[in-house]
Amino acid sequence: MSDPGDRLRPPPGERSVAELLSFGVVNLDKPAGPSAHQVAAWVRDMADVDRAAHAGTLDPKVTGCLPLLLGDATRIARALLGPKEYVSVLELHGPPPADLAAVVSEFEGPIYQKPPKKSAVRRTLRVREIYELSVLETRDRQALLRIACESGTYVRKLCHHLGLALGTGAHMGHLRRTRSTPFDDSDLVTLHDLSDALAFAEEGDEEPLREVVAPAERALSEIPAVTIARSAARNVATGAPVYAPGVIDHDEEAVDADLVACYTPDGSAVCLGQMVGDPEAESGIVVELERVLV
Repeated sequence: MSDPGDRLRPPPGERSVAELLSFGVVNLDKPAGPSAHQVAAWVRDMADVDRAAHAGTLDPKVTGCLPLLLGDATRIARALLGPKEYVSVLELHGPPPADLAAVVSEFEGPIYQKPPKKSAVRRTLRVREIYELSVLETRDRQALLRIACESGTYVRKLCHHLGLALGTGAHMGHLRRTRSTPFDDSDLVTLHDLSDALAFAEEGDEEPLREVVAPAERALSEIPAVTIARSAARNVATGAPVYAPGVIDHDEEAVDADLVACYTPDGSAVCLGQMVGDPEAESGIVVELERVLV
């Protein structure tokens, strides 16, 4: 029988290319045309990994930030349901009114939305939060919007309702996602970048690949962290919860968080879970497992 300790990964900075691809994330700049699902399948085949999944779908015509999880990193998709940001062209059906910016700003806060008919989710009325909605510039019958919103917000629906409120009618033109927490558009990777980096790696030059594929821990950077002993991590690898004696340290936010990420002292992610006990207690379960990552 193999030692469960063998299942623990090396620290993020010490992984081989194969280990990086089996538990990595690519901050991809999705092109217009293919669906997010198609792009994930292409990357899976390009990287020769068994699985690849996108974090937050984008329609075929939409471009921008599409984090792609490789291999075992697909298990952390739930952790990437944080806020999203977009820039969108609002195509007005008439001249923009003088109070355009004021009307648009009224949509900040909670709004009601029903998923469109083509949506894969149940079409029931639900509430989504608009954190920020502003007009960046206008030209003729177009307005460029910046939208910061809760995951699962339908921007196309939002643009339609903006048109009704403005009295002109409107629809969504071009849409680009600029942030999918914790990733943004400051370091996007194209499909060509990834293809070239994989080719260089096959020839022995690993540096380009390490620049475009990050350890999966990067995707967990905004999830409250709990540091556990390697002995506790070995137990997690066999399905055991995290007990108080195995907890070394924790973020203050972890106590009240819906989801926490557990790491070994060298920064290697071990699991996602829910904190159910006092991390400073001497006994008892502290973290119940949701996803084992080793």
